[in-house]
Amino acid sequence: MTSLRVTTDKDTGVALLTLDRPERLNAIDLDTAEQLALSWRQLRFDDSVRAVVVTGAGERAFCTGLDRDAAAAVPQPNSPYAIDDPLLTIGPKANDLWKPVIAAVNGMACGGAFYLLGEAEFVVADSAATFFDPHTTYGMVSAFESVLMAQRMPYGEVARMALMGTAERVSARRAYEVGLVSEVTEPGEAVPAAVRAAEIIAGYPTEAVQGTVRACWAAREAARAHALAYAPHLVSLGNLPGDRQAELFAGRQPGGFRLR
Repeated sequence: MTSLRVTTDKDTGVALLTLDRPERLNAIDLDTAEQLALSWRQLRFDDSVRAVVVTGAGERAFCTGLDRDAAAAVPQPNSPYAIDDPLLTIGPKANDLWKPVIAAVNGMACGGAFYLLGEAEFVVADSAATFFDPHTTYGMVSAFESVLMAQRMPYGEVARMALMGTAERVSARRAYEVGLVSEVTEPGEAVPAAVRAAEIIAGYPTEAVQGTVRACWAAREAARAHALAYAPHLVSLGNLPGDRQAELFAGRQPGGFRLR
């Protein structure tokens, strides 16, 4: 059973890519990570697709990052300078796709979801959407996630979200105020709003659109690449051992967060 759905409207040139694991809050397992990388590469060579919307199935979550079962199955190199992170290749830019990508967020977006949000051109959010980064709560370094969000949000907002962990969630309204989100919609309208924007963009000459996407990314790519180079070292040194992380996960109950 596939955990990813891709539908394409040949008339408008818009593809809708949907994470389809609502029973797991659209967490990404190893199979889904492979499907994402393959889908972005296929979309790259599909000339009938000129813009993409990425979202999550169901109302509870856009994506909650790496599935814990998948995380436990990934062996890590015995080195503080390298880690094997299956999420590093799940984004469009990691697969050299320079067609515009719009993220439509419904429900929770946390942790590894930022690998997708960080490589989208802009984000449209349902009014009930929330954003948070649970890493520090469970003894893990928020490195790649924080680097990606630092490209979109002021330093203080990124640091607060990363350091507060599961104790606090950023509302769609606040995410809009700090620049993470470009539009907040009425409940259930995030995907239609993102598709409408994608249809407009897809109607423009594709060479001009892709060149503009590349130019926007070039403006921040050097700083981003430099920061990401530090991430494996920081994660390897700062993460608690897997058994200690598991204890923290098992010992915490859902809820108990503040929405701001």
